[in-house]
Order: sequence, then structure tokens, then C-alpha cells
Amino acid sequence: MANYYNITGSTGTTVELLKPNTDYNAVLSVLLTNVHDTSDATVTLFIQDDPESGTTNTYNIIHTIAIPADSSLLLDSSNIFRFSNDYGLYITVGSSDTVDVIIT
Repeated sequence: MANYYNITGSTGTTVELLKPNTDYNAVLSVLLTNVHDTSDATVTLFIQDDPESGTTNTYNIIHTIAIPADSSLLLDSSNIFRFSNDYGLYITVGSSDTVDVIIT
């Protein structure tokens, strides 16, 4: 099953793509598409847990990567999404950016 998102940037906004306790072994790829026709989009994709202790652990998959205008970035290595299901998958984008995300 695929998940589709249209992420519009806003300073400090983090969007949860997949919540913790999701079966990540089913994730085959993540496609990030910059839909702006003239400007780069800045994207950070990361995993984060939410333990009862309140101290989160965050690990970046990609960090402040610039995706050129009208371009896509495909993350499809079988090893990228092999992490504990205690973690959720999250994204932040630049404040004036719009990025489409397709998770398959």
C-alpha cells in the first residue's frame, strides 16, 4: 500500500509520515519531488522515537538536501528503512517549499 503526501514548508514544522510501530519492512522506497518550477527545495528526512522517558532519539536519513526545481529524489535502497519499529518517519522542508512524497 502506498502513502501520498503534499508537504508545504513552514518554519519549524515537522510532518509525521509513518508513525512509530509501523512495519517498515514493507517500505520499499520513498520518492521526494520538488513541485516548485524555479527554486530548490530543502528536505530533511529522519527517524525519531518517542520513549516514555521523554528523551527522544533522532537519526537523519537525509539532512538539508537541496532538491532542484522540478526534480525528484528516490530513496530505494533496501537497507535505508531497516530500523526498529520504535521509530517513526518524519520530514521537514524549507519554509517556502512544497514537496510531494510517495512511500511505497
